[in-house]
Order: sequence, then C-alpha cells, then structure tokens
Amino acid sequence: MGHRDDLLTGAKRCLVEKGYARTTARDIVAASGTNLASIGYHYGSKEALLNKALIEAVVESGDELGRAVAAEADADPGADPVSRFQAVWTRIIQEFSDHHELWAASLEIFGQVDRVPEIRQAYADAIQEGREGMAAMFRRMSPETGAESSPAVGSFLQALATGVMVQWLVDPERAPTGPELAEAFRTLLAWQRGAAAGEGPAPE
Repeated sequence: MGHRDDLLTGAKRCLVEKGYARTTARDIVAASGTNLASIGYHYGSKEALLNKALIEAVVESGDELGRAVAAEADADPGADPVSRFQAVWTRIIQEFSDHHELWAASLEIFGQVDRVPEIRQAYADAIQEGREGMAAMFRRMSPETGAESSPAVGSFLQALATGVMVQWLVDPERAPTGPELAEAFRTLLAWQRGAAAGEGPAPE
C-alpha cells in the first residue's frame, strides 16, 4: 500500500482505539507508519482523513451487520415470527457489542453533519440502506403481509436499531436484550389483537 492507503488504515485503527475526538494527527502517523506531511498531501487535513475513515468503517461494519442479520433471519424459516424477531435482534445487539468502539465513534460525529456535507450524505445513504435492508428482511420473514407495508416497517426497524445502539453504548447493563425486545413485540401484538377485537384496556 502507498501512504494514502496506509493513512486510511491507520485512521480506522485510531478511531477504534481512541475515538474520533481524541485522535491526533500524530496518533494516525504512528498507527500508519507515515509522516505528518502525508496527511496534508493526501487528504488536506486530519479531519478530512478521519471523516473518510469513519465513513468507510461505518459502511463496512454496516455491511457486515446486514449480512449477519440476513443470515439469522433465514436460519430457521419454520420458527414463529416472534422467535425469529428475537434471534435477529439478539444478533444485532451482539454486533453492537462486538464493534462497540466503532459505533461509539460514529455517534461522536453526528454533531458535525450540519457542517460537513459529505458526512451528512454518507450517513443519509447508510440510513436509507439500513431501511431497505430491514424492509427486505421483513419481507422474507413475513411474506404474507405484502410488500406495500415493508418500507414503513423498514423505517420503524431502522429507528429501533438506532435507539437500541444508543442505549447499549450509553448504558449496556440496562439496555434491552433480544428476549426483552421480543417480549415487547408480543405485548404490542396482544394490544393490536385486542384493539382489532374491540376490547378496551385491561382493568388495573
């Protein structure tokens, strides 16, 4: 690899080990085996290099997560929907745990989306890919619901994934688990069935 690729690889390593805000140019140089002048020559600034490294790392990790979730969703076609829901979310949470430092670094940069258009666009594209991936998973798991409902469900599941990720990063001891999310799903299904049957809320 040349210095450009070495810098990008080193910056990704620093993001995982130190986070976005704490990474210095000298950290990247040490991790990449290059020199300070190379950062300016190839990327213009440390910030531009870190932004590119974070975008690539998040996309790569998102692709890995998507493959893992798709495999889990297809693992047991005969299982009931709630069991498959639980298995999928257990796997998603495991991925958040396995790549904790990278997802934490990705949250650090959310405050810059208004100032750095390429970050806004990259994150917007990643979120849309997440929606589409979740919608495709839903169609495979519940084909009887019809394709017309899956975009909205994909957006809902993507929002749930973002919320669960934040909870795991902030407070992993009390963040929801796959079984807990499945239990919430069962409760919502029971409410929906009760509403469809014209039943009121259960008495206290």
